[in-house]
Amino acid sequence: MTDQFQKILLAVTMLIIPFAGRASDHGDPLQADTVPQRKNIIDRLLDYFAESNKPDYSKGLDVSFIGGPHYASDTKLGIGLVAAGNYLADRSDTSAIPSNVSLYSDISTAGFALLGLRGTHIFPSDRRRIDYNIFFYSFPTEFWGLDFGSQRNDDGKSSYRLLSYRASATFMWRLGDNLFAGPALEFHHYDARKAQRPELWLGQDMVTNTVGAGFRLQYDSRDSHTGPATGWLFVLDQKFCPRFLSNSYAFSFTALRLARYTPLWRGGVLAAQVAGRFAYGNVCWSMMSNLDEGGGMRSYYEGRYRDKCALNVVAELRQHVWRRSGVTFWAGAGVVTPAVESVRWSRVLPCVGLGYRWEFKKRCNVRLDYGIGRGSSSFSFNINEAF
Repeated sequence: MTDQFQKILLAVTMLIIPFAGRASDHGDPLQADTVPQRKNIIDRLLDYFAESNKPDYSKGLDVSFIGGPHYASDTKLGIGLVAAGNYLADRSDTSAIPSNVSLYSDISTAGFALLGLRGTHIFPSDRRRIDYNIFFYSFPTEFWGLDFGSQRNDDGKSSYRLLSYRASATFMWRLGDNLFAGPALEFHHYDARKAQRPELWLGQDMVTNTVGAGFRLQYDSRDSHTGPATGWLFVLDQKFCPRFLSNSYAFSFTALRLARYTPLWRGGVLAAQVAGRFAYGNVCWSMMSNLDEGGGMRSYYEGRYRDKCALNVVAELRQHVWRRSGVTFWAGAGVVTPAVESVRWSRVLPCVGLGYRWEFKKRCNVRLDYGIGRGSSSFSFNINEAF
């Protein structure tokens, strides 16, 4: 319990005394009675964050920086830096949902390194949208095997180093009110090195390349992409990964998300999501469906539970508390299975958790989450809501 308290205290301290990408100015000393006294670096940082959540699109991109130490169960103690920006494709339409972009990076004492760029570009009048995400990471992690029995056995895991880079993009046209559709592409490269127990991979290639092509159908009536308080989100992704695209393994998958955001009372929002991913064909270890599809569960070591099919449901209460601070409480359950008809109650994995939110930019939160699952717990730091 003391260790967990120290982790939470460290993360909260990071938010109270953030590091920001601004330096102080230096000049010749002047008499205090001739010019206003210069603000020190702490005052400048406080002013910077006081203004960071006030939208200003007059110069195009409204960007802010935040960074500092954090702790996560898998990456351990680290330092992250995020540049988050919002902008309007048509600056004259101030009522439009803004586009968003984030440049994010991280290094940790566990040897974790991450660099990525993600965002959503919304064209004028919301006629078209582009979703994109590009990132690289290197990470000493663990692998529990490819069947549920092995994954539940904590003593049978294998340590290894994972190098990965991924890119995905979806271009969508508006078909009607809040309805969008369009082509989607993605690329995944995984390289598992220095595996302690390579037999857990069951003879599969330790290095895999996957190119997927398909389409997305999306209904989106949310009032915000980064911090929704009302509306619906439905996403259907269908991807095909055939051999002729130079894939290591040939397979396809269908991914679904359905989320609802309901205002309850002043400052209170109930967010609920059902998410699933169903792969079929010769699926490699790196492209299996994960327990935390949709990002809602947050209570298990990432990648521990994986199989061809995964399904989960999560409900989360988000409550504004004071000024730019808020808290969240969530509960849910998920399952991984080789086929939908193989779902058993014994495979269901529950989750509960709580989190702290600080509004970094308007409707863009820095979040600290602590989740508890069956024989597992997870502490994480991220930006924007989990779903």
